[in-house]
Amino acid sequence: MNDIPRHLQTGSPLLDLCDPQLASRFDNSFVRELPADPLRQDFPRPVRNACFSHVRPAAVAAPELLAWADSVGELLGIARPQSVTGPVVDVLGGNLVLPGMQPYAARYGGHQFGNWAGQLGDGRAMTLMEMISPDGQRRELQLKGAGRTPYSRRADGRAVLRSSVREFLCSEAMHYLGVPTTRALSLVGTGEPVERDMFYDGNAEDEPGAIVCRVAPSFVRFGSFEILTSNDELDELKRLADYVITTHYPELGTPSPEVYARWFDEICRRTAIMVAEWMRVGFVHGVMNTDNMSILGLTIDYGPYGWLEGYDLGWTPNTTDAQGRRYCYGRQPEIAQWNLLRLAGALSPLIPDRADLEAAINTYGRVYGECSRRIMGDKLGLLDITEDDDALVEDLIEALHVAETDMTLFFRHLADVPVDPATNSLLYAPLRPAFYADDADAGAHLSAWLRRYAERVHRDGEAPGMRRARMNRVNPKYVARNYLAQLAIDALTMGDRSVLNRLLSVLEHPYDEQPEHEDLALRRPEWARHKAGCSALSCSS
Repeated sequence: MNDIPRHLQTGSPLLDLCDPQLASRFDNSFVRELPADPLRQDFPRPVRNACFSHVRPAAVAAPELLAWADSVGELLGIARPQSVTGPVVDVLGGNLVLPGMQPYAARYGGHQFGNWAGQLGDGRAMTLMEMISPDGQRRELQLKGAGRTPYSRRADGRAVLRSSVREFLCSEAMHYLGVPTTRALSLVGTGEPVERDMFYDGNAEDEPGAIVCRVAPSFVRFGSFEILTSNDELDELKRLADYVITTHYPELGTPSPEVYARWFDEICRRTAIMVAEWMRVGFVHGVMNTDNMSILGLTIDYGPYGWLEGYDLGWTPNTTDAQGRRYCYGRQPEIAQWNLLRLAGALSPLIPDRADLEAAINTYGRVYGECSRRIMGDKLGLLDITEDDDALVEDLIEALHVAETDMTLFFRHLADVPVDPATNSLLYAPLRPAFYADDADAGAHLSAWLRRYAERVHRDGEAPGMRRARMNRVNPKYVARNYLAQLAIDALTMGDRSVLNRLLSVLEHPYDEQPEHEDLALRRPEWARHKAGCSALSCSS
């Protein structure tokens, strides 16, 4: 099942998505290996004893290609369409299903905001097919916003332009930041309006519709296992676990109780690394329900996410989470562990020794702690961070809350702070672009901390240029700030693709200076502080 055809090699020429040669790379293992819902109608219903339902995308009025990620196309061996309309765009817009594609919607459940929500599933996402890429890796192409499925409940299965742009943009931005993530191949406008109540205030309006083609080795999630265990579908639970291990974790060996335990341990390890990377770049997922947690340790389901601008551990971008702040920036490590405990419960029929489950949860805590300390050392430019530096880190976090301080800009400009003990300059002067206050003394509250920091860095004895280069490799200059995404959405709504294309191009090199794009590295402007789409967002899409 895992043998790669000999003719697939990195560097193969890119093929048109509709080229029959590409169909030889389709290999729909999920559909082939796992139990299917016997019904093929798309009406909402409870599904039992199945991992997926066969579906078909619903046609749209006028599919038009709005954006394309060339690097993802190259990864898949798929050429950029020569036109913004035509057969390839018909496929990516849901109007055409090619021979060899077997579209399906996955079944899963989940804990949402701490409560069991029962069956959820792909309510507006459909996997078109799996394919073996030229690099020999298996990848799944999934359309988000392609119509109703058995899991749509009362929804229409569609997605609006604003949420689709945000998912397309952030998927790629996170990849280039070095954060484990799903990818995005294309963004297609549907030419049809979609009615949404953006603020859940009873004022629904028509918005432009769009479809994103998402790409990942798998979109299986914690909730895929939770739904099976909760319904006592233990044969299906074992089949799904065996499939995931054999297909995506083959290095662990033939499935067995011991292998299941090692597998869960690896899931915990990957999840710890993913969340540590979120914290490094100031990303807030916004809706860390268990159905939004990848079994591969990838960032999935970009909904009401946000980027920490003013440094605030309690900030959440999700309006639904505004009161409880369950999914705020500072709680993400804790919530990921809580979600892993729910997954442990779902996998317990396969891992009878509770000690194995507890050991894996401990792995999460250990790996997250190690990654978090190493990352903070890298962000601060310390050659060897130890427990002796904990007070320095804790005092910095406290100081960053005293005055509104842009996280991305603070750490980027920290590399410019002089560490020579003989200097008489204001140490906080290089950091002024990070402070939202216009006061010339903004940052003065950090003076004492910066003197301690300068002394600590000076003890390392590293050349300033080398330290600065190291710090700039982990502290990005450009991130996909919500207000930048909103500017791209506004322009695209008016037919202007240049804003999105420029932003995407800049975000492909987030650690480079790119002086010609300095305006995209500025802190959030005041007009965007409370503007819809630029600060907090709802789950409406």
